[in-house]
Amino acid sequence: MKAKLAFVGLGAAALIAGYWAGPASFPLSHAAERVTQVAQAQRAPQAAPAAVQTLPDFTTIVEGNKAAVVNITSTLKAKSSDEDAAEGMDEDDPFYDFFRRFQGQGRIPQQQEPRIRQGMGSGFIVESNGVVLTNAHVVEGADEVRVRLSDRREFKGKVLGVDHQSDIAVVKIDATGLPVVKLGDPAQLRVGEWVLAIGSPFGFENSATVGIVSATSRSLPDGTYVPFIQTDAAVNPGNSGGPLFNMRGEVIGINSQIYSRSGGYQGIAFAIPINVAAQVKEQLVKYGKVERGRIGVAIQEVSQSLAESFGLDKPRGALVASVEPGGPAEKAGIQPGDVVLAVNGKALDRSAELPPLVAAVKPGSKASFDVWRDGAKRTLAVTVGELKPDQVARAPEQREDGGKLGLALRQSDEGLVVEKASGPAARAGIRTGDVVVAVNGKRLKNAEELRTATAKAKGTVALLVKRGEQSIFVPIELG
Repeated sequence: MKAKLAFVGLGAAALIAGYWAGPASFPLSHAAERVTQVAQAQRAPQAAPAAVQTLPDFTTIVEGNKAAVVNITSTLKAKSSDEDAAEGMDEDDPFYDFFRRFQGQGRIPQQQEPRIRQGMGSGFIVESNGVVLTNAHVVEGADEVRVRLSDRREFKGKVLGVDHQSDIAVVKIDATGLPVVKLGDPAQLRVGEWVLAIGSPFGFENSATVGIVSATSRSLPDGTYVPFIQTDAAVNPGNSGGPLFNMRGEVIGINSQIYSRSGGYQGIAFAIPINVAAQVKEQLVKYGKVERGRIGVAIQEVSQSLAESFGLDKPRGALVASVEPGGPAEKAGIQPGDVVLAVNGKALDRSAELPPLVAAVKPGSKASFDVWRDGAKRTLAVTVGELKPDQVARAPEQREDGGKLGLALRQSDEGLVVEKASGPAARAGIRTGDVVVAVNGKRLKNAEELRTATAKAKGTVALLVKRGEQSIFVPIELG
């Protein structure tokens, strides 16, 4: 930019110098001819000047929206462990005490007073009566949630519901007449356009950072139902749950995750599209949970070689790798080897686009699936099933599956594999991949037995959990 401006300035100076020096450098007999040449040059078509690009000004967006962005602090009372923690292990890990006792890494811990742990994140006000959107992981399992406004007023927040699949939570504070943000349309986003994030990175409230949209509809391993917006805006711990604005000052996403080898900003951040969040919010407020459709298939990406082998014109759609016996897809006639090209007329470019489309269909309703089979396209009507509540959204005190436990489980030959742990189970240290073998000393055959045992229990249950080659009983307070 400076080089261009310097070049233009130099040209102007030369022209002015030539104009004033002209009469002295030409004989008087040529004066009239010189004037004619100058006049003709002025009448000749001139090339349009190059458009000068300038950086956008974000001050108006920040000033107009910072009052609607909040800081959220979640407090958890965690039990202390012995000071001599097993090397390389978290003190709250249920296997920590096992290794420390039986592998000679310390003494038996003494009972200590519970210690307080605090987490911090961001959020933003979407309704003037105190409805706030944030990330589920910001408030999940908290004993207390505090919401602080930009004017330094502070409120106790009530968690109306959380949805793990989308990482969205709705918090309500007792206030009225609050400033709200304006919601935009993520479908209009283009890669390369400017975006602005406001949040509380590392606790620094109302911090604004900018970047561009790096990609849209990005699929992540732990975000099956969310077509993430990828940006290079500086997002760090504490930004979670904060808004992502477009240049019109509209919220188009909720900052949720970062890709980092260091734990801090590395130029790759992911935001949940606001239309996904708005749909989740409506269901959480109205029902306390989120209903999602499912058809019972495993899918994979269609590569160039696969497209050629199936006779497709180009790589597109979602290849069905397997079909759940007796599931909605099988009942409708979908087979392994089919390539799903569209759902209800919405064409699929990549396989990652299929789960969100299916999830958005109301369970029990029919959806039209265009599939490619044997070199030809055909349309099948599928009655969409429901993804079980214990695998998706649940609001506090309305959990199913080991309802009070907060476990999403998958049956396997070893036992019940933990797909996701939240609430009491997560606080006790149970992780994804652990295998629940027994409850209160009784071996488990299925998740229903765990639900029954937990429903009858009061206070605490003891789960026998296997992690790798080690097994240990983990006490879980039901609360």
